[in-house]
Amino acid sequence: MTTEQQYFDKAISIQEYMDKMTTHKDNSFKVYNSYELPQDAEFIALLAAEKPHILTITEDWCGDAMMNNPIIRKIAEAANLEMRCVYRDENLELMDQYLTNGGRSIPVYIILSEAGEVIGKWGPRAPQLQEYVLAKKAILPAQDDPTFADKQKELFAAITEENASKEEFWGWVYDDFRKVVTNTLK
Repeated sequence: MTTEQQYFDKAISIQEYMDKMTTHKDNSFKVYNSYELPQDAEFIALLAAEKPHILTITEDWCGDAMMNNPIIRKIAEAANLEMRCVYRDENLELMDQYLTNGGRSIPVYIILSEAGEVIGKWGPRAPQLQEYVLAKKAILPAQDDPTFADKQKELFAAITEENASKEEFWGWVYDDFRKVVTNTLK
């Protein structure tokens, strides 16, 4: 079986991944260019000292990845960490080790020690964002309703637009990633 470190070694950089995007490229770069990393010297120093690697399971059609990847990229750049990406649909063996509630939800960030050991995981969403999305989904009509597919498509488009523009969402991502990774590294 291929190890996470072996996937990392073959993965592409986050920069190359974002440059190759097609579906949500503009919005992903909108987040990347607009997001200002909080002044958080303690967290960045911890990351710089521990030097974890970040292996990202992602796809460019994913609205959560469109928002999360540039935020995590900013963190990685500030701490001079390596962040690499693999495509979920091409790496189901890896993806199936990191299911969320039984589903192949992405993005997933696998935190590897400098030696290549898996020491943690974050993703696919910050808890506050998950609550927000679930509350929005709860008002959809039943799946057998003839309007369900259209309403669901409208909802996902609206959430994707919010992901690309709501700084509050970006803060939730940063705060939860920080909490999880700090606890992982201590």
